[in-house]
Amino acid sequence: MVRNHEEHEGVYWVETPHGPRLATVNLAPGISVYGEQLIRDENREYRVWDPYRSKLSAAIMNGLTNLNIKPGTNVLYLGAASGTTVSHVSDLVTASGTVFAVEFSARVARELMDRVVRHRPNVVPIIADARMPSRYLSVYGPIKTIYCDIAQPDETEIALLNADTYLEPGGLLIIAVKARSIDVTKEPVHVFRSEVEKVERAGYKLLEKVKLEPYDKDHLIIVARK
Repeated sequence: MVRNHEEHEGVYWVETPHGPRLATVNLAPGISVYGEQLIRDENREYRVWDPYRSKLSAAIMNGLTNLNIKPGTNVLYLGAASGTTVSHVSDLVTASGTVFAVEFSARVARELMDRVVRHRPNVVPIIADARMPSRYLSVYGPIKTIYCDIAQPDETEIALLNADTYLEPGGLLIIAVKARSIDVTKEPVHVFRSEVEKVERAGYKLLEKVKLEPYDKDHLIIVARK
C-alpha cells in the first residue's frame, strides 16, 4: 500500500513488514543507491528513505513543513558526500529538475559518480570547495532551494555565502547543523541559537527549526527564506 505524504509532493508512505516508511519514486528503476529497499506498486518503483541514513528524511519524520524540493526544482546541494540524500532529492525534482551536487573530496566524489550520477542525468556533480561558490562552472537556471550538510565549524557561513551567490529571492536555505562539529565545548542548544542568529543577521527570515533526535543526536535543521 502506498499513500501520499501529507505535506510534501513526491514523498510517500509505503507499507513494509516493519510498518510504514517514507519513500520516493525511483528515478532510476532497479538501482538501489545505499542498500535501501525497493518496492513495486502498480507501475512505479519506490525507494525507502531511511531517516537514520538521511538527515533530510529525519527532518521530514520529525515534522518539517518547508521543503520546496519538487518536480522541476533546481537544487544546490552542498556536501553531497557519496549521494545517499542527493539520490532522494534527485527523485523529488524528477527529470525536469536539476540537483547541483557539490563535494570537495575527490575520493568521495568518485563514489557519488558511481552510485548516483551515472544513473541519474538530473544530478550535476561539482568537485569544488563550497567556500568558493564563484568558482562553480556548472550551475545554471534559478536555484530555488539550497541544502547544506557540511560538518565544518563555519558551515553556516558557507551556506550563507552560497545563498547570497545563487539563491533566488524567495528561495529556501536549509542547513543541517551538527553542533559537535561547530563547537564541541558548548552545549548544543547554545550552538543552535548562535547559528540561527547568524542566519537572521544575514537578512534571511527564519521559517522553522527541527531537531533530528532520535535519528541523529545533536543535530538541527534550520530553514530560512531569502
